[in-house]
Amino acid sequence: MAYTKEEFKQLVTDIQSQDWYKNPIGFGIARVDRGQLNSDKILQATYPVVNWEENYGSAAIFLNALKQSGVEVDTSKSELVCDLNDKFLEKCIESFRPYIPEAKGQNHKNVQVLSTLASLPIDSGLTADNFKIVFIFEDADPQSAETVYLKLYALSQGKAKLRSLNLNGAFGKLQNCAWVGNRPIELDWLRENEITLKISGKYPTIDMVDKFPRFLSHVIPADNTRILETSKVRFGAQLAGGTTVMPGAAYINFNAGTEGSVMVEGRISSSAIVGAGSDVGGGASILGVLSGTDGVPVSIGENTLLGANSCTGTAIGDSCILDAGVTILPGTKVTLSEKAVEQLKQINPNKEIKPVMKGMDFLGVNGVHFRVNSQTGQTIAMRSTREVKLNADLH
Repeated sequence: MAYTKEEFKQLVTDIQSQDWYKNPIGFGIARVDRGQLNSDKILQATYPVVNWEENYGSAAIFLNALKQSGVEVDTSKSELVCDLNDKFLEKCIESFRPYIPEAKGQNHKNVQVLSTLASLPIDSGLTADNFKIVFIFEDADPQSAETVYLKLYALSQGKAKLRSLNLNGAFGKLQNCAWVGNRPIELDWLRENEITLKISGKYPTIDMVDKFPRFLSHVIPADNTRILETSKVRFGAQLAGGTTVMPGAAYINFNAGTEGSVMVEGRISSSAIVGAGSDVGGGASILGVLSGTDGVPVSIGENTLLGANSCTGTAIGDSCILDAGVTILPGTKVTLSEKAVEQLKQINPNKEIKPVMKGMDFLGVNGVHFRVNSQTGQTIAMRSTREVKLNADLH
């Protein structure tokens, strides 16, 4: 038990010095939604607070409280997912005692989570089965739905960089659910109760069927970020402040997103990244790693315009323009005039600029305007002379 902040700090030091202890990469307490038929199925994990490469003092207290409550704690594995119990909460509250009076607003969020759990009313309908505590010690293939959700949170909240986390096999750890708002429902439960639900007029209005929830079901975006239709951003996407996602053809998949103020009216597929000041025009498509990019994630530079209905399957540099309807894939042959070669060499002195290049050759090449010659049908490139500038009032 810690009565002062100094005693708390000493307790943390003592715990971290023990042989069994290891700082986690990420951790948090989650409320879980279980299957309506099979309660062993975790349909969703909601984290009120996500700790990612931070708050190691809280991690030490949590792990030690688990041990004191009789839970086997093995930090040698890549992850640890545990049920909560009253003894765990009791030991945590004892250790965090010096900080409980300060735990409000933005202060000591992990303590707020514990205090809220400890004070849940009896009639809330929630039990220990509704909560898990999750630790990630190594960025390996996720072994549980709870870990997948923790990694998706880290991405969507900008605590981890896009394309930096191991999500191999993530789909296999998630359940395909019917989603009613932010509530997942087992499809088998719906099938089993379909007749009763429909006759009684209680059949739910299903928003979608998917393994992933929507971004806005879990993440509060920055004040200057706009998402005009909730279905347009998938959980696990990352939106930098100033991003605007329009309705219609816009879409941002998981592990994809923006690095600054960006106008999105097209599709940013999984693992694709768009730089600050760029504009993804109406119906434009940035391909994902499984759809024509030779397995290489696509990065779009800063202040670049992807014209309406264009298609990009390879990296595009800064201050570039891709005309409406133009497709640039890794193997697309692009023709440059002598003048264009010289002009692009001047602003890209460290890049090889040739009269004929493939789409993949433009990696890191800035200031390119991609067009199609209307007479020959050839894809051509020239020096871009137009500045791409977003409307500051909109971003």
